[in-house]
Amino acid sequence: MSEPAASPLLVRAEGSVGRITLDRPEAINAVDHGMIRGIADALERWEHHPDIRLVLLDGAGDRGFCAGGDVRTLREQILAGDAEAAMGFFRDEYALNARIAAYPKQIVVFADGVTMGGGIGLAGHASVRIVTERSRLAMPETRIGFTPDVGGSWLLAHAPGRIGEYLALTGRTMDAADAIYAGFADHLVPADRLDDVRHALVTRADPDTPTEIAMLFDETPEPSRLASARRWIDDAFAAETVADVIARLRARPETDAHTTADELETQAPTALTVTLAAVRSARGVPGLRAALAQEYALVEWFGRTQPDLVEGIRAQLVDKDRSPRWQPATLAEVPAGTAAQALSFTPTVPLWS
Repeated sequence: MSEPAASPLLVRAEGSVGRITLDRPEAINAVDHGMIRGIADALERWEHHPDIRLVLLDGAGDRGFCAGGDVRTLREQILAGDAEAAMGFFRDEYALNARIAAYPKQIVVFADGVTMGGGIGLAGHASVRIVTERSRLAMPETRIGFTPDVGGSWLLAHAPGRIGEYLALTGRTMDAADAIYAGFADHLVPADRLDDVRHALVTRADPDTPTEIAMLFDETPEPSRLASARRWIDDAFAAETVADVIARLRARPETDAHTTADELETQAPTALTVTLAAVRSARGVPGLRAALAQEYALVEWFGRTQPDLVEGIRAQLVDKDRSPRWQPATLAEVPAGTAAQALSFTPTVPLWS
């Protein structure tokens, strides 16, 4: 039941397992619009297919599962004034994120290596989320003047304590232990055993129990660094504003707290302000679809009204000078009510029709 792919995807059946491989290793499998549509089409075909019992999603190459979405194209579309094309991508991507979470057959994801941004949207909402000793997970959107999306705000909102605010504002990377602790992953399996897991999923007589199969290869991770840092993270990131968070970090005795304060002072002030409010708002929404709808409105707000998104992508990914010129440049200059304005923005086309 092999099927040709119209985008960098390998889509095929292996026994009763439908396997989708992101096949763009030169870009760490960053997803474009065609890949999003291809994954959605495969899930549509397999949802009621009697021979497909579960789905496996993985990435080609050794560098990572998925480095994120194609934000360079997003920048070009914004600069060209083609907001509709940009929002069309996000509509399809978010619909896929929600589809993965609600899919009636179990979806197993190998989040091996780099798994960030849009990669979290594919991996973070799956039924069985496997990480390895090589895994590096993050939602680094504030570093490009943006805010966590693809359902990332929902995952962050439900992390222990104030870990969600910490990860959202800093964009810091999680290893396997941190990802499991924060609720972004379920099992740690050594990278050299992933083929064994896949083989077991394909050949086992009872393929409806992928969790049990993963547990056959599961290893206990080292203690999470996030867990050990909870005291100062929870204290500082419970503060009402980003400025207050930084002040509390400065008052802490821990060296990493001061390093974190230094990092936050280099991030986009508007993105930090909106992201702090967005994660807290996501704690109160009724489910993932509502969180995605909130994120979708924020995406258009950033794209239509904020120069920082285009500038952040330029500095980090296009020119790579790592010297973004944020507007405004400081937290003190962010207008009062900015977060409320962003969260109340009405998108031109609704996400869910």
